[in-house]
Amino acid sequence: MITLEALKEFGADTEKGLAVCMGNEALYLRLVGSVPAEPRFEQLTKALEDKDYDAAFEAAHALKGVLGNLSLTPLYDKASIITEHLRERTDMDYSGLVRELTDGKEELARLCM
Repeated sequence: MITLEALKEFGADTEKGLAVCMGNEALYLRLVGSVPAEPRFEQLTKALEDKDYDAAFEAAHALKGVLGNLSLTPLYDKASIITEHLRERTDMDYSGLVRELTDGKEELARLCM
């Protein structure tokens, strides 16, 4: 079961995340717990595989918003980098960045068990 302490160790800014949820710890933890199942992770990966940079940007930008609102800093930072490259329509190998984002998501999923 996920805890604020585990999230702090993960690198989340739980104080800011809780503030977004008006101090409601149960709500915050429930929202954080839903992040690993967020379909935009898969949408981002698929769009990048297809070199559909418009769809990839939309997925990355949406993830950045979700991760930022919950102050999941390690994931937010990766999503931000990907988003900015896609905003510029940079044709590059995104696999390393996506791997880092996916690894972080999987680490968060383990914390949520």
